[in-house]
Amino acid sequence: MKTYLDLTDWPRKEHFFFFKEMQEPFWGITVTVDCTQAYRQAKAQNVSFFIYYLHKTLLAVNQVVAFRYRIEGDRVAIYDRVDASATISRDDGSFGFSLIAFDPDLGVFVKNATIETERVRNSPGLFTRTFEEENLIHFSALPWLNFTALSHARSFSFPDSCPKISFGKMSVDAAGKRTMPMSVHVHHGLADGLHMGQFVDCFQEIMNR
Repeated sequence: MKTYLDLTDWPRKEHFFFFKEMQEPFWGITVTVDCTQAYRQAKAQNVSFFIYYLHKTLLAVNQVVAFRYRIEGDRVAIYDRVDASATISRDDGSFGFSLIAFDPDLGVFVKNATIETERVRNSPGLFTRTFEEENLIHFSALPWLNFTALSHARSFSFPDSCPKISFGKMSVDAAGKRTMPMSVHVHHGLADGLHMGQFVDCFQEIMNR
């Protein structure tokens, strides 16, 4: 499932140790993504749009190696696969944390996501399971808000290096173009602007297919 990065000649070694010691090592951006083609494809395939763009997010995450790095003490683990811990809403207004296994095949992923979503919706509480590994992204959707920035609640004493990705309300212009805000927060010891740009470009390219 994982190997470890050889820090000896890693060009970002100094950056890693510098940012790792900060109380708030995460930084983030918010961008607008075009989801016109993705929405059309999801509807044509009768797939939940939420599950569809979660799958595309994981495809991009797993293609950008910096998004598969996780910090373990003074070491950097490189996971072979990254899954999603998505917040799943319930009819009573609460939500629970899920663990949705990634699969590059959309059909397999839809089955995984559907089973896990139903499990969480029919379970009480916030933590409905344990999380044994850190090969996760923390994922959420705020379909009520067309936000331009977003922050996350964090405990500085809790070790965490998982990327946090959130989507907002979909908007449609007069020409039928559909867009959504996407917020991405990453640990600065593991990823810089270059890697963020690689992820956003990769995600948009996948959404346009």
